[in-house]
Amino acid sequence: MRLLSGLRPRLILAFAAMTIIGAAAAAGASYVSARNAILKSVQDAAMDQLRDRVSAYSRPLSTPPTQEQLNDFAGSLRLNAVAVYRHLRSVNGPDLATFSPELRQSIANDTRIQFQRVDRDPLPKLLVGLPVLVRAPDGVLRPSGVEVYSLTSLVQQQQAIEELARSAWQMAALALPLAAALALLAARQVLRPVRALNTAAAQLGEGRLDVRLPAKGSDELAELVTTFNHTAAELERTVGELKAMEADARRFVADVSHELRTPLAAMNAVTDVLDEDAETLPPDTAVAARLVSGETRRLTRLVQDLVEISRFDAGRAELVLDEWDLATAIRDSLDARGWRDGEDLDTDLPEGVLARVDRRRLDLIVANLVGNAFRHGAVPVEVRLRAGDDAVTLEVDDHGPGIDPELLPHVFDRFTKADTARARSEGSGLGLAIALENARLHGGDLTAANTGRGARFVLRLPHRFEGRTR
Repeated sequence: MRLLSGLRPRLILAFAAMTIIGAAAAAGASYVSARNAILKSVQDAAMDQLRDRVSAYSRPLSTPPTQEQLNDFAGSLRLNAVAVYRHLRSVNGPDLATFSPELRQSIANDTRIQFQRVDRDPLPKLLVGLPVLVRAPDGVLRPSGVEVYSLTSLVQQQQAIEELARSAWQMAALALPLAAALALLAARQVLRPVRALNTAAAQLGEGRLDVRLPAKGSDELAELVTTFNHTAAELERTVGELKAMEADARRFVADVSHELRTPLAAMNAVTDVLDEDAETLPPDTAVAARLVSGETRRLTRLVQDLVEISRFDAGRAELVLDEWDLATAIRDSLDARGWRDGEDLDTDLPEGVLARVDRRRLDLIVANLVGNAFRHGAVPVEVRLRAGDDAVTLEVDDHGPGIDPELLPHVFDRFTKADTARARSEGSGLGLAIALENARLHGGDLTAANTGRGARFVLRLPHRFEGRTR
């Protein structure tokens, strides 16, 4: 069945089938027409000959005739015929059993000449029956009771018909190569522009938005090519506009983020002073100072994340690779944020697992994964390091409600938050996106899943990765 799955074999098969069917229909129609003509000619000739001879030699025949008269009458016809009058029949001529009772009954009850073709074995034949009419005193022709039956062999005609049938089928068979040639030619004419469209569509899918095809002719395929060219042009224009808008948006975010860093540095310095003096300030002023300090730190983290994202988008993110004991690097990252083994944190970090990593970027990944587990999951949070043959894995599990199945495919998208009902949250929605970008920058990957008792994030890093370094 796979051989007929392509358009080319189906076109060839369809053309060949139509040509064969047409040739067979034409041959069959010619055969039937010639057969009828042959049989009608011999049938008409036999009937005319019998009618004429009976009319010529029946006049001296008396009614009822004697046996001798029947014999003379049948002999005078000079045909393979038999004359019958009730129970008498001429001594010459064919056997009356050859003629069917239906034909004899029809002749006995009618005044017209009638015939019957018999194709049964051993030989085909034409049977003709004719009642002998006499003129009554009132001038009307009436049956005399004498019937004449003639037999004509159709062997020669049957042979001619069979030869005609063989010739017809041979002509139909000869149409097969012609059908195949026509099908190949038609398939080539049809499939050539289809193949060109397929190639152009594949190039379009690969990002070559400037691909176009020459439109030749004014048929449906030419209209299809014109439609394809118009679609490709519109797609190129739309993609160009979207790329320009995306570039402008990224440039705007990068510019704003960089511009905010200086005033934010000054604001952080001021908020640090306010934090130190908050105890000496009036209660309302202290609350306001702490609020300003918290919002400033949140804004600072958001700007830092946006700056990091803009580096990835611009392709300027670089690695500073060195070989580290991952257990030491991960534990330092946890200790720097006050996360230590206890009831809330359970770590399994075997010593001696080495890998070439960027220490700063690994710290960002660990901080995002573990911080995300504390914020959105439930304790205890489990951190486990495993070494494989060609890669190391870091698993971070929590015991919370897990990730919403609808959110799971988008958990690493930018600005995705666990609780979309809240307009604001402590996180920026960029942490997991930055962690994924850093993992890929190391030649690794980061995945998320539900374990049935919480969420699990798995970081995979190669033991040795020679990426783009500074």
